[in-house]
Amino acid sequence: MDKCCETVKKPDECCDVKDGKHGWDCRYRQILWVILLINAGMFFVELGSGIYSGSQSLLADAIDFFGDAANYGISLYVLNKSVNWRAGASMLKGGTMGLFGLWLIGSIIYKAIFAEVPKAEVMGVVGFVALLANVICAALLYKYRNGDSNRESVWICSRNDAIGNIAVMLAAAGVFASGTKWPDLLVASIMASLALHGALRIIKKARTELTVS
Repeated sequence: MDKCCETVKKPDECCDVKDGKHGWDCRYRQILWVILLINAGMFFVELGSGIYSGSQSLLADAIDFFGDAANYGISLYVLNKSVNWRAGASMLKGGTMGLFGLWLIGSIIYKAIFAEVPKAEVMGVVGFVALLANVICAALLYKYRNGDSNRESVWICSRNDAIGNIAVMLAAAGVFASGTKWPDLLVASIMASLALHGALRIIKKARTELTVS
């Protein structure tokens, strides 16, 4: 029996717990494991393809996949812990997202000066594969998008990734059509702004939860 079921009076109904009392259930735990593995796999795919193609947006998305995989691991660890533990984990995840956004802004400035034109065809193919992966993750998480800051942070990560992958594909088309690096850098800028906005939202809600508790 999964440990999560041990705190439920009716273990056979463990995965149907929806009252929000515990802030989690067995099915949610299973979903987190699935999307953790998806994100970890896509990190290696996009890291290799980003280096090969010279695409800043693919490398940015690869780092985002890595951060998400780590965040899902943190979410699994605090899933059945107190509100303070979950809010603290949300603060950590929000801070990570914020640092990612700041790093990306600096990297964009550097690439604007020194980067060459990336390989648009590689960007397009990998961006489409990443989009499929994130749509699957977002669909699995949709019913769990509301709740405490920890659950909301997981949903925000997945949603931002799907939006970012659509932008990567648009950037690939722009690079192909214009023969310049600017569409790629524009997409990286959008991803940086999403990361910073999501980080502020998560941290604000987590601070509220810590104050109330």
